[in-house]
Formats: sequence, C-alpha cells, structure tokens
Amino acid sequence: MSDQEKILNIAVIAHVDAGKSTLVDAFLRQSDVFRDNEQVVDCVMDSNDLERERGITIYSKNCSVIHDGVKINIVDTPGHADFSSEVERIIKTVDTVILLVDASEGPMPQTRFVLSKALEIGLRPILLINKIDKKDQRAEEVVDEVYDLFLDLNASDEQLDFPILYGIAREGIVQYDLDTPSDNIDPLFDTILKHCDVYPDLDAEPAKMQVSALAYDEYIGRLGIGRIYDGVLKQGETYVRCNQEGLQKKETISNLFVYKGLSRTSVKEAHSGDIVVIAGMPDISIGDTICAVDSIESMEHIAIEEPTLSMNFHVNTSPFAGQSGKYVTSRNIKERLEKELEVNVGLKVEPTDSADCFKISGRGELHISILIENMRREGYELAVSKPEVILHVDENGHKVEPVEEVVCLAPAEYQGTIINQLNLRKGVMQDMEEENGYVKITYTAPTRGLLGFRNQFINDTHGEGTLVRRISGYEPYKGEITQRMQGAMISTETGEAMTYALWNLQERGSLFVSPQTPVYEGMIIGESAKNIDLDVNPLKNKKLTAIRSSGRDEAMLLTPPRVFSLEEALEWINDDELVEVTPDAIRIRKKGLTPQDRRNLYRQKMAQKNG
Repeated sequence: MSDQEKILNIAVIAHVDAGKSTLVDAFLRQSDVFRDNEQVVDCVMDSNDLERERGITIYSKNCSVIHDGVKINIVDTPGHADFSSEVERIIKTVDTVILLVDASEGPMPQTRFVLSKALEIGLRPILLINKIDKKDQRAEEVVDEVYDLFLDLNASDEQLDFPILYGIAREGIVQYDLDTPSDNIDPLFDTILKHCDVYPDLDAEPAKMQVSALAYDEYIGRLGIGRIYDGVLKQGETYVRCNQEGLQKKETISNLFVYKGLSRTSVKEAHSGDIVVIAGMPDISIGDTICAVDSIESMEHIAIEEPTLSMNFHVNTSPFAGQSGKYVTSRNIKERLEKELEVNVGLKVEPTDSADCFKISGRGELHISILIENMRREGYELAVSKPEVILHVDENGHKVEPVEEVVCLAPAEYQGTIINQLNLRKGVMQDMEEENGYVKITYTAPTRGLLGFRNQFINDTHGEGTLVRRISGYEPYKGEITQRMQGAMISTETGEAMTYALWNLQERGSLFVSPQTPVYEGMIIGESAKNIDLDVNPLKNKKLTAIRSSGRDEAMLLTPPRVFSLEEALEWINDDELVEVTPDAIRIRKKGLTPQDRRNLYRQKMAQKNG
C-alpha cells in the first residue's frame, strides 16, 4: 500500500450530549478539511434540521480525515437509546472506538450499552474524559467509574489496558493528563495511530464487503454503506449479493463512492479496509454480503433489534383536515412509509383491518416521533394513536414485556415525589445516591409504565431534573398500570375560542388553547382538574347589554396555555384519543368526535373486553 492508502476506521461513541459531534468537528477543523475562508457551523455532522433543533445525533454519519499519511474514516454515532440499532451495526465496521465520557456526569446507561457492544466484538477502546473545564468536573473519580464499568462488562486484560485522555472538545483540545496543557487534538491523533494498527493490505484477496447501513438518493436509488473486508471493489463490475436466507444474486455496482472530508466522492475502485457507498442494487439490505463471483461466502448476519413500541397512523378525519397539508390520503401516507423503510431498518410497517390506518412499530417514542415530525414538515397530515408496548411470549408460554433502566438526577427535595411516581408505574428501585444536594435514583420499570413519565417528571422537578432511559431486557408482564389521572376538556362546538369562555373554564383545569384559536367538536382544549371528561363550550361569549358597566368588571387575565411538543402530546393521550398532526398545528382530539360516537366506541371496547 502507498502511504495514502493506509486506512483506519474509528467510531465516536457516548451517551447523549457528551460531545461526540463536537469532537468530530475538532477532527475536521484540525485536519484542514475546511478552507480558511469557509464559514463552518457547530456540529457540522448534524446536518438534518431536526438534529440541529434538538441538539442530538439521530442518524450515524461518516467522514474522513488524513493524518500522517493515514486515512481515518470517522463515524459519528447517535447517543439516544432509541437509535441503538444504528450503533450496533456501525461498531462492526471499525477498528477502534473513542469512548467519550462527561467529566462530571460519569458513565450513564447508554454509555454502558454502546461500550458493551464494542467489547463484545473485541475492540480496544480509547477513553476520552470530556468537558474537564466544568466547575463540577471530577475526572479522576469518573476514570475509576469507567474501570468499574469495564470490569462489570467482563472486559479482557487487553481491553482493560485502555489509553486515557482528557479534553474540551468544544475548544478542540485534548491532553495526555490533567496537568499537561495542550492547544489541539494531536494527542488524540497520536494515540489512535499508536493504539491501533492500520487495516492490513488484503487487496489480493477475492472481494468481500458487508452492508451495515442504508441511504437513499433521489437520482440513483437505494445505497448500501459498509466496509470492504477483502479485495478491491470496482465500479461497473458484477458481484454476487448474498444474505442469510440463502439468496445469491448477480448484480452490478453502478456507482461507487468513498468519503473524503465531509463529501461522498465517486471513485473507479476502492480498497480493502475502506468504508464505501455502493449503488445499483435496488433490493440491498442490512447484513447483505457483496462477494466476488468466483468466491461466494456470506458473512455473519447482522441482527437488528426488535421494535418495542407501536402506534397506529390514521388518515386525518377531523373537520380541519386538508386545510394546511399537501399529502392527506392513505395512498400518500403509504408511499411515504414505504420510502422510509428503504433506509430506516429499525422500523416496521404493517397493514390493519382498515385501509386508512397503518401500524408502525419502532424502537421507542423518539424513534417514531422523528418520523412523524419529518412527515409533517414535508406537508403530510395524519392522526396518531397512543403508543402501545409490544408484548412477547417466552418459551414457557408466559407473557413478557420490555423493561427499562431509568436514571433520574434531580434536587434531593423532589426524591419523594419521583419515587412515588415510579412505584405507581410498577418500577423497582435499584440504587440511590445523594451528593451536593442532588439525588441520583436508579429504577427498573416496564416501558408501558414509563409512557408519559417524562412529562410528569419535568413538572414534578420544576424542570431541574434529568431523566435517562434504556431498554434492559424483557421480564414477566407486570399487570394493569393506571393511565393519566386527569380527564380532558372536550369542545362541543366548532369555531374560534373566546376569551370570556376560556376565562371561565381555566378554573376547572389547565388550557391547551388561547383566544381566537380555531377549535372543533371533539377537540380536546384542556386538561380537567378532576378524573372525568368535561364537555365544554369554548365559543361562549359575554352577553352584551345596553347598561353601561360601573367599572367593577374583573379584567379577564388568562393563564398562558400549555403548548405541547409532538412527544409530549403522544405521552399525554389515552387509548380513546388521537394526536392530529398537520404542517402548522398539533392538536389533540377524541377518536369519536361527538358524544354519540364516543358512547359507541366505549360499548365496542367493553364488548371486545368481555369476549
């Protein structure tokens, strides 16, 4: 191999908000990927609008830098548990991982998950303690906690001998220890090259590549992304695509790309060790092996984690349907979901008894709500049901359900409320630590019970708490769990809400709408203070008389309405309610818009329950 062809693949793994994308920015900035006069945004890899708004990585992305004659392919991975299937697959294509841990938070539940996957396949991680400029940093204690985590995960002696670096990714600084200052990330580059061998030259072997991710291009169709393990791939040549089901199909690579900096660059051929993007195989899927025609050998299958939650996507049937959306029919929704399946392998789409309804299953609320949010921005209208947990049956015929590890960090004064809420949701306490006025509570609880908990937790801790969840496995079914305790205020009229009516209603609960908001019969305009649904008229106005007021009328001061994000609305609703999603609004409604419809639906539900 020439110097330029030495290849090393690394992934940056960590918990949400530990600084992965910021570290990748530093890699790119200090490798002269950008021109001197080029304006560069922060977290340049988070290119999707939603990623920028939420400050999280949703899709894993690739880039490459050249350092000391070695091409380093870097993969920025998502940190959120709902996108864990992305992380699992990507880790198989890299030579080492940089484990990023916050200098004050220490290892979090998702850190444990991504690290366990890296250790399982024998990678030797590099530890980078980030954000050492924080006032409450405790870097030395955090290193000890990481050692404990490695031991818990049965790391080998070789894996336990990991290099430790310290840094401030935001400022592009990495140092060998806390006392040796630095002004760049060269210590990290040097550690990577010293700690990990470049990929061996296997160009002479028959070609073999495995697909670990998918993408889609409007012009050239479905793309397969993966690493070339052996040999050389060439554009225009024919290869055999094989999978676990025994498929062996000859197909031609029409386009071949490698990563140079942030861009995908078309090449005639790519060499062993490199991460490539191939086009020309319309049915390519995760785990498929691309091999030479005269050496057909399928690689070990990449398992994709099963979905844990499902929701029903309905055609929007509210009186306001079609007012702001461009795509409103079941055919539009079906085509969009089929397009999503091209790249989102963790998602499942199934038909239902109704042609206007589709059952969507995914890894969690965030996984599916990202799809809904993207759809509404593209001009789609739909109505979405309450998320339901997918139950399984074990080998003994017993019903089991997904259980999550929940870590709550909040001021100590709120611990009683948090514990009470998690106990009501069939949670079991695992650990509790108190330090500097803050309490860290660890629970295991069924996913069913945690639907709607995040909203409750934020209210209970007055926004001061942080909540982290990850799926830890399956346990026997926990029995009935109570739903939302409060009822809903349901509009009985269609029109624009009036100040006078809302002013009278606000003492009966909290409102979701403000004056002049268009409402319709069956739309939920607020949360009742009691555990019953209230039919209310938000259009009622003050009766005008010819008698002048003596000035003693009270000023109609309204409490600002509660505005829901999409996730909050999905958490809030009950089984008989829907979230109406349009490009310009998120509304909550009853499935039955009139009282008679609601009575009929209740009778059907009771008849099904009684068999």
